[in-house]
Amino acid sequence: MDRIPCNATLENATVPGYRKNGTDSPCVAINPFEISEGIQVVYFVAFVVMIIVAAGGNIIVIWIVVAHKRMRTVTNYFLVNLALADALISATTVIFNLIYMVRLHWPFGEFYCKFMYSMTVSTVSASVLTFMAIAIDRYVAIIHPLRPRLGSRTVLGIIGAIWILAILIGLPPMFVAVTDHIPNSDRIMCYLEWPDGVRQSWDFGYSMLQLFINYFLPLLVLAATYTRIGLELWGSQTIGENTPRQDESIKSKKKVVKMMIIVVLIFAICWLPQHIYFLLTTIHPSIENAPGINHIYLVIWWFAMSNSMYNPWIYCYMNARFRHGFKLAFSWLPCVKLKPSDTIGLGPSLALNSTVQYSMTETTRWERNGSVGHSGHHLLRRADTEEGRPFQDIPLESYRR
Repeated sequence: MDRIPCNATLENATVPGYRKNGTDSPCVAINPFEISEGIQVVYFVAFVVMIIVAAGGNIIVIWIVVAHKRMRTVTNYFLVNLALADALISATTVIFNLIYMVRLHWPFGEFYCKFMYSMTVSTVSASVLTFMAIAIDRYVAIIHPLRPRLGSRTVLGIIGAIWILAILIGLPPMFVAVTDHIPNSDRIMCYLEWPDGVRQSWDFGYSMLQLFINYFLPLLVLAATYTRIGLELWGSQTIGENTPRQDESIKSKKKVVKMMIIVVLIFAICWLPQHIYFLLTTIHPSIENAPGINHIYLVIWWFAMSNSMYNPWIYCYMNARFRHGFKLAFSWLPCVKLKPSDTIGLGPSLALNSTVQYSMTETTRWERNGSVGHSGHHLLRRADTEEGRPFQDIPLESYRR
């Protein structure tokens, strides 16, 4: 068990797994939270499985949208950005933070200590900002159907702005994250040392800012937005009878909205224990010294990080075209049987389509930002649409909401 003199540099730091033993002489700090190797293996297996599922699933989502022109809708562009944020947090921070919390030692250097803290905040911020962008886009499309829709360049500009803001929110740890040796030990700690010290008012203020920007504010905005959308889709009555095409369009919009509501709810549920833990330990710091608290926190942290692995499978379950894409991605498995409709639903792939393709059909199934319908007339479809205008083959009446 490591012992640290109380007059050491890290005396007042909240270092994972270290605390004072309450003795008068000599005054030392002890590490009572050693984790046995067997339990460490269990944690590593749980986190590695989560990382593989999260990174793999989100990379497949990116491929489905980027490689298939028919999938390039406004909502799907934002889903690609969400998948990118989830893949980044899974691949670049989770395993390193796990090693640190389990081994109580940071062997990756000071730069990566700064990067890990900053990247964790930035990717979560990018995710919640993307949630709000999707909600606002759906709100405008459904509540104000006559307003012009976003073009691909505008969407890419919004995504760029999301990442700039997310990086700015996560920038402070790049300046205050430090590493330091534990005296009389070969272990290194990675922690935030603010101008007023460790776990003081600056640290509390930044943590509360994250809690507000990355949790409470977006959930309030999303709740208000999707409530209004829900009232419009499920509560309003149209004048006269709807055509089959209108019914199909409304049905498709409902599916997209329900899918996004489920994604947001899972995000809120996964991160809720983490924020409750933060608030409780802020009010009652002694909780951090409770027996077994390191195991409780590791479970809470796994639950929060696991949010990044659920979204791809929600898309697969609730959206037929994403389901076709996942079947195509796993078609190399003997148990996956690919049908012709699985490739038709996605449209031409970049790998297979390098020329202009036209198809004339009597009944054409098409999608515009999640709105699916049937055209009763011939539709001329151009497969290699202009850059920045991925939907120019959609008939004018598809803009009706």
